[in-house]
Amino acid sequence: MRVAVIGAGVVGTAVAAGLARRGAEVVLLDRDVPGAGTTATSVAWINANNKDPEHYFALNHAAVRAHHALAEGGADWFFPTGNLECAAGDEHRARLAERVAKLAARDYPVRRVTAAEARDLEPDLIRPAGAEYAYFQEEAHVHPIRLLGRFLGEARDRGARVETGAEVREISSAPDGVALTLADGRTITADTAVTCAGRWTQELAASAGLAVPMLDPRVSGRTTNGYLGVTTAVPARLSRVVTTGRLNLRPDGAGRIQLQALDLDGTADPAAEPAPAIGAEMLERLAGVLASTAGARIEQVRVGQRAMPADGLTVAGFADEHARIYVVATHSGVTLSALLYGEVPAEVLGAESAVLGPYRPARFLDGPAA
Repeated sequence: MRVAVIGAGVVGTAVAAGLARRGAEVVLLDRDVPGAGTTATSVAWINANNKDPEHYFALNHAAVRAHHALAEGGADWFFPTGNLECAAGDEHRARLAERVAKLAARDYPVRRVTAAEARDLEPDLIRPAGAEYAYFQEEAHVHPIRLLGRFLGEARDRGARVETGAEVREISSAPDGVALTLADGRTITADTAVTCAGRWTQELAASAGLAVPMLDPRVSGRTTNGYLGVTTAVPARLSRVVTTGRLNLRPDGAGRIQLQALDLDGTADPAAEPAPAIGAEMLERLAGVLASTAGARIEQVRVGQRAMPADGLTVAGFADEHARIYVVATHSGVTLSALLYGEVPAEVLGAESAVLGPYRPARFLDGPAA
């Protein structure tokens, strides 16, 4: 089977690798270089920690386990060190207790830990008086471009053709296949197309007369946009994702630390450079969370943009009447990639997935449940 995969982010490369592994003849198309879109600005925290409804939790939990399986024996992109959450205020402590109870009932690996245990896990973590802690031991973080490279390398090794600078402007389907019209005037034909175009999904689907509504990062504020800060190298000990009420952080390689402050995201604008005050505020908060960070500077603050379907849930399935155009869109792309690597290619080649059933694009036929 000839399959055209559109979009060389972490989801598109995962799907391309999975298809090539199953013997499909794959061409992977991207208008830019691999990873230039949403993948490059992902927090890359592998988790199902706060995902609802329950079927969406189950999908993400299956994806967490898929990452562990994919990285079995070790991988340079995968860091299975868990997530340590510190709740200092009354409201945060109550929310944490409620979430831990819910996740434990769902058989999600989590345990409450004492301040002494938190110190053993993260010796440089500043522990506020009265704080409570939970350790989500199955969670992980990845270096997203390295993960993308793992998928892209497998796809190439198994014969996939990769074309960059290949912008797909239009898709059309017929009973016997698909035709993709490129910006340079070429037409590529295949038996099936899989669109993994992220936040450009709605526009691309519309070219085929299909409705897959996505939130627009230009107008949807913090729902789709968020700041990511990266520090210079600091001599602080940090080995895992740490989440607190005012700052989330994780190692970013070579002593750098990635920072996320969700309450600041309301001013994130993909069309504007982040104000210097954003980085300064992140550094001030970092000093109250992690010791040995004096002298840290902000190396970069960038605006991450999430690919968010209109109802907040993943889209996965054939969207056209001929079952020739398969659409994948999700704001949990890095987490779900290891699962989609197996599930989407299997569906494209004829084996229906048990876990992707709730996420068909047909649910938008009567309008998005935003």
